[in-house]
Amino acid sequence: MRILEIREKTIPLGGHLRNAVVSFNDHTVSLVALLSDQIRGGKPVIGFAFNSIGRFGQAGIINERLSERVINADELLDQEGHLSPSLVATAAMKNEKPGGHGDRSGAVAAIELATWDLKAKLRDEPAYATIASAFQRSLSAASTSVYAAGGYYYPGDSIELLKTELREYLDQGYTAFKIKIGGASLDHDMHRIESALEIAGNSRALAVDANGRFDLKQALNYAKVIRHLNLRWFEEPGDPLDFQLNRLLIDEYQAPIATGENLFSRIDSLNLMRFGGMRPDIDVFQMDPGLSYGLTEYAGILTDLETAGFNRRQCRPHGGHLINLHIAVGLELGGCEAYPGVFQPFGGYSDACRVQEGWVTAPSAPGFGLETKSELTHHLKELRGD
Repeated sequence: MRILEIREKTIPLGGHLRNAVVSFNDHTVSLVALLSDQIRGGKPVIGFAFNSIGRFGQAGIINERLSERVINADELLDQEGHLSPSLVATAAMKNEKPGGHGDRSGAVAAIELATWDLKAKLRDEPAYATIASAFQRSLSAASTSVYAAGGYYYPGDSIELLKTELREYLDQGYTAFKIKIGGASLDHDMHRIESALEIAGNSRALAVDANGRFDLKQALNYAKVIRHLNLRWFEEPGDPLDFQLNRLLIDEYQAPIATGENLFSRIDSLNLMRFGGMRPDIDVFQMDPGLSYGLTEYAGILTDLETAGFNRRQCRPHGGHLINLHIAVGLELGGCEAYPGVFQPFGGYSDACRVQEGWVTAPSAPGFGLETKSELTHHLKELRGD
């Protein structure tokens, strides 16, 4: 089989949100379609994916460099004659120098992940089943732990708005939440945290996320103030590549730290394990396959984690969307996040997913099931050429 064409559409994220560092008003995502020469029901089988949430679309890199390499590649099939995501990623990276893991890593990921969607559709099974089979996982369930990521700084921010948001998450079946800090004064952030705890009812049900905002002094100051709360975790306190800051903060804070969503390669993730002070069975790894070259690279990260004495249950990929839900289920990770109602059309899950008592069930549709998400329907039709 062959990939005949790769199509990309750059789509803006909906909503007017900000965290401590960025506004998402102009953020975009690349939705990618891989058109194969395989026919089902009189139509070509197409793999869809995107480069996750929180960065920007990568039309330039995809259209100017990667697509032609993949389409013209001679070796994209494994020994059994099946399309190989690993070989697709290798073809996309032809003549690319090592290092510089940034926009390119998301562009490659979009194509590599679309390959998994295509493979699963050709097998007529959900992507989590294809992933579990590829990596020899037992797949004991089609569900995983999930928490609602929200608590952004909205225009006209108010404490009551935050509390209303978290109540809605409870009503939707979520039992754990994450809110933003670092985008206001410490006093105001503490008011937000205390108000969120009123709704959560349990400090272990609430995490806080600084989105890399703090230097070491600021991070230590926040850690000192919130330490007694025994929160679920303190996320990305400083620059994601400042492993010394992460290690020193862990030494002082002691409670769980979460980080990794802005590490875009296997080697960057390995350096976090080596130098960041992360502790087995305590801290949380949030590397996102859609931002870091795709699932093949992510599987390598998991190998490094387990070799270093960590547990894959410590992994909860960033992203809050259907693709990472399938990955979390298929690789038997510790869970995933969700963006209920925000970052549309990509954020959150489809109506085919059931959230109940803090667990989410992945859709049974073939592939990642992006076609089951109504907000994506017209974009997928456009890429198909319907």
